[in-house]
Amino acid sequence: MLILLAAAAVVVVAGVPWWLPGRIVALRTRLFARINGDDGITVPGELVAPDRFEEVYGHPAAIGRSKGAALSDLFWYWLSPGAAIHQEHLEAGERYDAVALTTRAFLSVRRAEIEELARRCAATTVIGTSGHVRLRDLMMPLWAEFSYELVFGERCPPKARELIVGAADDVATALKCCGLRHMDRRERLTAYLSANLHRVRLPLPEGLSDQERALYLQGTFFVTAVVQMSEAMAHLLLVLARHPAAQRRARAGEPGHLDRVMAETMRLYPLFGIAHRVTVADIELGGGARITAGSVLCFDYPAFHHAGVAAPGRFDPDRPRWPHHLPFGVAANRPCPAWRLAPIAMRAVTEELLAHHALHSAATHTRSMPNRGPCLITAPGAAPAFGALALMRLRDRWEDVWRSLVQLVLGTYMVWDARRQRLCARHFEREENAHARRQP
Repeated sequence: MLILLAAAAVVVVAGVPWWLPGRIVALRTRLFARINGDDGITVPGELVAPDRFEEVYGHPAAIGRSKGAALSDLFWYWLSPGAAIHQEHLEAGERYDAVALTTRAFLSVRRAEIEELARRCAATTVIGTSGHVRLRDLMMPLWAEFSYELVFGERCPPKARELIVGAADDVATALKCCGLRHMDRRERLTAYLSANLHRVRLPLPEGLSDQERALYLQGTFFVTAVVQMSEAMAHLLLVLARHPAAQRRARAGEPGHLDRVMAETMRLYPLFGIAHRVTVADIELGGGARITAGSVLCFDYPAFHHAGVAAPGRFDPDRPRWPHHLPFGVAANRPCPAWRLAPIAMRAVTEELLAHHALHSAATHTRSMPNRGPCLITAPGAAPAFGALALMRLRDRWEDVWRSLVQLVLGTYMVWDARRQRLCARHFEREENAHARRQP
């Protein structure tokens, strides 16, 4: 009997990495889904079919960004300092228009210059790397240098790169609920940018204080851009590492193949999980159905990208064109400002990396990628050591167990702390009080 009990215990323990992380993720998903209460409407969902995703997203009434959404308190908490001036979280109006115009000016770079800058940054940060790496960590210094040169028009000094990576990594880690915020790391970058505003290569938005201008640069170019580009590249490289045939075709320069791999990667692993908007007026859906003003629309990109696709969870870069694919958002409602620049830069970095290295991985690949993309980098044509990938897979599975528990605990705490601090709600309360005092 003791032997049978011991054997059963071994079976249960050995199976933990295969069932516990999924249960924890589902529990966390339910937790975050409850933040907005009854005001939250998931799109696509019972009220809005996938075929109307773009229509509702681009509706003129779906323009509220932060005000009135409980979920905003959590995102402002994760993105602090400066969430109030972050381009993605500003409400529509003159201030948003000025900030968006400045961002477009910084990103208006010729294709040849984007490619040259991307390859040069790859050469100084990742080419020559070998052994076991975490792809997101590998990519962050590259995009820190890339963003710095876009903003300042000169090579990134080591001190600046260290500050940028420190702040961006801290935000990404908190967003994944793998670690708590470290505001000192973020504030050191703010101080650096404040002291160097005079060196920025283009005029900064009118109507902002110097502190706000520093926070605008930090939030847009040195946090969001670095995090998003690092995540996008980690997904792309991990896909190539896990699919050797696709990697060989990309390395050989097969026409159009890498573009199809990038598109399929962004379909499977969209950078946006849930993007929320607040309705400022009713949206009529027909048949007597409507979305009322003040509703929080939670646009579910993974669900939208899976709808209408055969075997939606399978990576297939050669699949026919699918009906639902919006990796950079909806043009009518704040698409990613780097929609043109990002694919050009990503393609150049990938080609440069594949020319010098081969990628191998057996790690789990999920949209949120809390494992940061474990990968083994070798010379082209070199096979990984015997058992290296099996060991990577086993280690990743067991790491997923404790990481999932950490995410549940820290995620719950950060939801509570964000609701306690009410950063977004208090910001708009102060604005309304100031406006009331100005009235005669």
